Amino acid sequence: MMEAEIIDHDTEILSPEMVRKINAYWRAANYLSVGQIYLYDNPLLKEPLKLDHVKPLVVGHWGTTPGQNFIYVHLNRIIKKYDLDMFYVAGPGHGGPAIVGNVYLEGSWSDIYPNVTQDEAGLKKLFKQFSFPGGISSHVAPTTPGSIHEGGELGYSLSHAFGAAFDNPGLIVACVVGDGEAETGPLATAWHSNKFLNPITDGAVLPILHLNGYKISNPTVLARIEHEELEQFYMGCGWKPYFVEGDDPETMHILMAEAVEKAVVEILEIQSGSSGRSGRPRWPMIILRSPKGWTGPKEVDGVPNEGTFNSHQVPILVDAEHPGHLEQLEKWMRSYKPEELFDSEGKLLAELAELAPTGNRRMGSNPHTNGGMLLHDLHMPDFRTHAVKVTSPGGVMGQDTMVLGKFIRDVALANQSEHNFRVFGPDETISNLLGAVFEVTNRQWEAKEETNDQFLAPQGQVLDSMLSEHQCQGWLEGYLLTGRHGIFNSYEAFIRIVDSMFSQHAKWLKVTSELPWRRDIASLNYLLASHVWQQDHNGFTHQDPGFLDHVINKKADVVRVYLPPDANCLLSIMDHCLRSRHYVNVVVAGKHALPQWLDMQAAIIHCTEGIGIWQWASNDQGFEPDVVMACAGDTPTLELLAAVSILRAQLPELKIRVVNVVDLMKLQSESEHPHGLSDMDYDSIFTKNKHIIFNFHGYPWLIHRLTYRRANRNLHVRGYKEEGTITTPFDLRVQNEIDRFHLVIDVIDRVPELGSKGAYLKQQLKDKLIEHKLYVNQYGKDMPEILDWKWNSGK
Repeated sequence: MMEAEIIDHDTEILSPEMVRKINAYWRAANYLSVGQIYLYDNPLLKEPLKLDHVKPLVVGHWGTTPGQNFIYVHLNRIIKKYDLDMFYVAGPGHGGPAIVGNVYLEGSWSDIYPNVTQDEAGLKKLFKQFSFPGGISSHVAPTTPGSIHEGGELGYSLSHAFGAAFDNPGLIVACVVGDGEAETGPLATAWHSNKFLNPITDGAVLPILHLNGYKISNPTVLARIEHEELEQFYMGCGWKPYFVEGDDPETMHILMAEAVEKAVVEILEIQSGSSGRSGRPRWPMIILRSPKGWTGPKEVDGVPNEGTFNSHQVPILVDAEHPGHLEQLEKWMRSYKPEELFDSEGKLLAELAELAPTGNRRMGSNPHTNGGMLLHDLHMPDFRTHAVKVTSPGGVMGQDTMVLGKFIRDVALANQSEHNFRVFGPDETISNLLGAVFEVTNRQWEAKEETNDQFLAPQGQVLDSMLSEHQCQGWLEGYLLTGRHGIFNSYEAFIRIVDSMFSQHAKWLKVTSELPWRRDIASLNYLLASHVWQQDHNGFTHQDPGFLDHVINKKADVVRVYLPPDANCLLSIMDHCLRSRHYVNVVVAGKHALPQWLDMQAAIIHCTEGIGIWQWASNDQGFEPDVVMACAGDTPTLELLAAVSILRAQLPELKIRVVNVVDLMKLQSESEHPHGLSDMDYDSIFTKNKHIIFNFHGYPWLIHRLTYRRANRNLHVRGYKEEGTITTPFDLRVQNEIDRFHLVIDVIDRVPELGSKGAYLKQQLKDKLIEHKLYVNQYGKDMPEILDWKWNSGK
């Protein structure tokens, strides 16, 4: 990278000849954009345009496209001048024609898709594929070289950009933010990401706010406030805004070139330490105000188009019912003068092509945008060194996430010099008992510090000082997509905030797994703690296990869900997740002290299998069981084993098989999920016809969904049922009907052979439940005697 030069503002940045070339390149990009939206044939307009040349169904978005083409060509210039390592994040995602067109012009598209050649035949394929069956989508997508950002949903561009910049010194991420997108919650919060960027150890983000004034049919807020208010807003967010405003192309090219020059020079000065600033820098940003649908039709059928919301999608409807529109489309396309831009073979003229960077400096070919190419395995410490010593099942207590925290600490330390592992969370790392990580690293923080702050420093491997699940998710996605590793810890109930972001990432993984040129990235690992069964003091608002239901709706090749019953299983599972590629791994674990069931060797075997019969808890050895009692989740496992202890003590003749599920996807058929059990294996565990009492962490119907294809329909699931308040831990379980007594009653109801002995025990338990409820209502705490029946592995 060249050293930055101080701009002499009395010297013009662009010569008249360079203005001419840049404007021509912009016209070429605009021409390709319109062609992608409309044309099926005749890509260079070598003959008069006919209706047969136009796609039968025209779908696309024009409004944001010319502005993004304008930005792209100016970024190309600055990359070449300073030999920058830069790529482009397109926030206004439906500007797909712009990014595809520019990636084609620079040659990156043809490198990836050699059949789309740099000639007239290639142009025809480029145009036809856009928003066409079997082709590409209208927005920036995984199929687009140079993209790390799915443009189908707005709001996450700036978060992704910062995630890409963390631990990437020398990289500049140019992030174009649409003014409609800027109204979303995640984007509005993301402006504060600059308080976390280290100018020495991280890269930089150059936000370019594109104010074109309109959304689909409404004005945008930021475009309708006064210049002074807009400037003060961004200065208040810690940015130094540069404005580029107007609609005359020649003037705008000069203004944009100067603004980009100022911004890049300032970034390079900040990163080199030569800016003379002390404290947190004010990073530059650009605010580009240009007409929506710039250079498009001024009006259509007498209705204003350019500069209005009418240009948002397809400005001109071209079909047999609108005969004059075909002529208007041809006039619009010929206004870009394609004969001056492409040679007779359909290739961009050499004098224009040389404006683009070459090789990996092209934004469509930047290696960071195909992060799997840069991905290296983590240095993984031996998780076994943190094993909880379990002499007998249930014989010791442990706090699962506290044990895991020491392992995460070791992972952070082992990869500190590689700068490729971070822990993300919305101010919950200590709350979720992962605080051991702060023994080796800090929270990264660039804002003001006070004396009583804890673990804050300009550089650190933990990013959890922002109370925004959206930012944690977006940062981590950007970090992973550019070739690094991480983990996101959150309260279970509030991970629902990023449901939609997870969906977009899962879709990205699904599509990229089908693209040979895209390399697999590290998995997105969720650790959900402070879960539904540990919210007695926070109450109903903190109880929602529904993220699991949401996750399993996605493609089976992408999603994995784990419910380790104890600390040793959690260690084994997390070691596996951190080593995995191209998945979304969801791990649910508790932080409260609970009995520990398996020693480390048994835990490794159990987690490798994902499901297993716990022989030490069962008494059906050599017999067909009378009932199968299954569980998934730490607290459900505790409650089920407690119920088993009651049954074995009071009804010893009952043959019980205890099954624990760690990998939830084992319950699905092997035809539906790669981890699914075959029908033979499933039946060997659960039998073909015995009653199954399943104690589950989440909503009961999820287990029914996963097992609906199985032969054994005698399945009775207890789980969370949307009941809860500020109460005691035991009462919380009673209200959700999953406590140990109800489990025992379930078994008695399903096995009529128990007769009067079973009926007597059932009545005893019902009496105790009534007694307990009366006591809790009066005194607000558990009855001591209600907890007398504890699991004892020897009985």
